[in-house]
Amino acid sequence: MNRYPLWKYIVIAAALLFSVIYALPNFYGESPAVQIAAVKGAEKPNPALLQRVETLLAQKHLAYQGTLLDADGVKVRFANTDTQLKAKDWLQSQLGGAYSVALNLLPRSPNWLSDIGALPMYLGLDLRGGVHFLLQVDMKAAVDKSLGRMVGEIRTALREKDIRYSGAHRQGNVIEVRFRTAAARAQAEARLATDTPDLQFKERDEGGAFLLAGTLKSTALKRMQDYAVQQNITTLRNRVNELGVAEPVIQQQGGDRVVVELPGVQDTAKAKEILGRTATLEIRMVDEAHSDPASLKAAAKGQVPYGDDFYVDREGSPLLVKKAVVLTGESINNARPGFDSQSGEPAVDITLDGGGARIFQRVTRENVGKRMAILLVEQGKAEVVTAPVIRSEIAGGRVQISGRMTTREASDVALLLRAGALAAPMNIVEERTVGPSLGAANIKQGFDSTLIGFAAIALFMMFYYRLFGALSTVALAVNLLLLVGVLSVLQATLTLPGIAGIALTVGMAIDANVLINERIREELRNGSTPQASIHAGYDRAFDTILDSNITTLIAGIALFWLGSGPVRGFAVTLCIGIVTSMFSAVMVSRGFANLIYGRRRRLSTLSI
Repeated sequence: MNRYPLWKYIVIAAALLFSVIYALPNFYGESPAVQIAAVKGAEKPNPALLQRVETLLAQKHLAYQGTLLDADGVKVRFANTDTQLKAKDWLQSQLGGAYSVALNLLPRSPNWLSDIGALPMYLGLDLRGGVHFLLQVDMKAAVDKSLGRMVGEIRTALREKDIRYSGAHRQGNVIEVRFRTAAARAQAEARLATDTPDLQFKERDEGGAFLLAGTLKSTALKRMQDYAVQQNITTLRNRVNELGVAEPVIQQQGGDRVVVELPGVQDTAKAKEILGRTATLEIRMVDEAHSDPASLKAAAKGQVPYGDDFYVDREGSPLLVKKAVVLTGESINNARPGFDSQSGEPAVDITLDGGGARIFQRVTRENVGKRMAILLVEQGKAEVVTAPVIRSEIAGGRVQISGRMTTREASDVALLLRAGALAAPMNIVEERTVGPSLGAANIKQGFDSTLIGFAAIALFMMFYYRLFGALSTVALAVNLLLLVGVLSVLQATLTLPGIAGIALTVGMAIDANVLINERIREELRNGSTPQASIHAGYDRAFDTILDSNITTLIAGIALFWLGSGPVRGFAVTLCIGIVTSMFSAVMVSRGFANLIYGRRRRLSTLSI
């Protein structure tokens, strides 16, 4: 009656072994480390790089605890943060711009655990420390950028079809194209309706000129705004990868906001600088026709010629630069810090993609002897980094920009350009930093609360239900190990709400054992034999346990489906805890009860 077949004991033993092995890595903690990763376009990490890193550390007498080569790069573990910081600075200076060296934290668990996929859970921002940003996308700038690009596309399309026009420019959110004849306007309208489907054109006559006024369609405007947010999220992910952050949270919030959480980031100032900057590149031509001293002096006083922007470059020289953008950062394949071969100053070496290389070659061929301005655009403000004279046609898509840069600035600009241009500027609306000490305190408090709750429940159960209370306590311990093991296998991110979910699971799991134990007591009071009481207690309590857990599981699934952030973390631990508690409370506790009492034919009393 109360004997399990062998396969059930094998299942219980396998579950115990699984829970112990996969929960174990969470108790080893983490050690400071550096991660060396190849920048975009550089040679991937290989054993030769690992050997080079070890040699460089030996030269500087920097002791390390271990090295690892994987798909993400080379990782080196250290005993303390002081050695970690020294190693980061030394390796970055020696490896140069081909590789990024980022601070990181690595688990201390033995290699044999890692080899079988036993890894610790990721810790959330509130437990590990780090930085939280709420960024808002400048939608007006996103639309302005798209409209500016469309003006260039319209000019190109009309030139290709040899359609004569007087000018194309923007007036707010309207693109106006002027023609001398109605026939040219009609020909252009037919062409542009195909080439620029996002614009809706209307004809208008003004002072003898024939105009086409293009406005954005509502569907196109919505698509542009959605694209701006998604493109920025992708770019932010690329930048975070350069920082070497494990399990970052980057997700959209509302229509135009993005949440970025970087747990474990030690250099929070660097993270803020990299994520908050919106550097992209623009290449434009200098307006040679208005470069005389009188025009520049008038422009400095606010009298800027139509179609131009006035800037002062890093040398302090005034410049009039055409508004028309020849090339943007979207055409960049790779960017690496380096040094100018002639002056020796820090510079950024840029490699353009196929389309960008062709455009750059054509522009330099058509403008030999003229000046080209390279602008760095941040937070909607453009700065002329350099404005060299084009000496000859430049093929191959390789460009170098330099101009009073520091080594660090060249490295940061290269990172930003390499990670991709933001589709629109982003402003930091909210910033919150959680220190590692506060995160450690949260972990201790969460662990202590669960431990105290477990101990209090164990004492009560053993006092009130005696041996069956002890069996319930063992089942509860197995439930906790199983829950932690499953969360580790799923590589879930544990947060404070997640710890609350674990604590709640402890209370819910013991509730099932209380139902079973009370049912056994009731059967004994009704005159059933001890063996029959055990059998009836587990069998008849099961339906009640199943009903109560299913209703809670439905609530947990609803929380996960409709919630976000911390709410989902709570829901995940709650749902997994319900499943593991069902297994431990029913199958594990009954297995132990069957081992103790199942083979006793003449059983007169139960310790309950």
